[in-house]
Amino acid sequence: MTLILASASPIRAQLLRENNVPHQVRPARVDEAALKAAMLAEDASPRHIVDALADLKARRIAERNPENLVLGVDQILVFNGALIDKAPDRVTLRAQLSTLRGQTHELLSAAVIYEAARPVWRYIGRAQMIMRPFSDTFLDDYLDTHGDDLLATVGGYKLESDGPSLFSRIQGDYFSVLGMPLLEVLQFLRSRGVVPE
Repeated sequence: MTLILASASPIRAQLLRENNVPHQVRPARVDEAALKAAMLAEDASPRHIVDALADLKARRIAERNPENLVLGVDQILVFNGALIDKAPDRVTLRAQLSTLRGQTHELLSAAVIYEAARPVWRYIGRAQMIMRPFSDTFLDDYLDTHGDDLLATVGGYKLESDGPSLFSRIQGDYFSVLGMPLLEVLQFLRSRGVVPE
């Protein structure tokens, strides 16, 4: 059975590739902002929102590919009870990182798998991210080094490269920081024979 990853994230595809998971990439086109806004208007929790986003992505692709397993994944950043989205530009990103420094935020990464166009498995990984109180000079150097690449990540950092330099402590699942609760996904895929037991 073929696994389809309903995400355009290069790091998610890389995680599957590096763990010998045969898969295809078919990003789902969904209006994430509209779904978030609707759920926030109904006072939905961050956990319900990230799960709904991952579910919607998987469902969109599964409806057109019912013969395959489809993996939908999404990640959100929660700070002081509010969601923080990907920054649209460097000015916004600098302001977000300035707000987060010296503080704790949480990353939630949801994964939902559809089989025969129905949801059969879901999981939400979490990580608590404690940023150190770095200087403005450090922040500007960090932004200059990475440029617009950081705009592709919800937190404005990449833990797989030099992102750890922003933090004093990280608690929770490393792979959820990267955007997918990989260990749990692999466990499910082993149970379906997609990867060897």
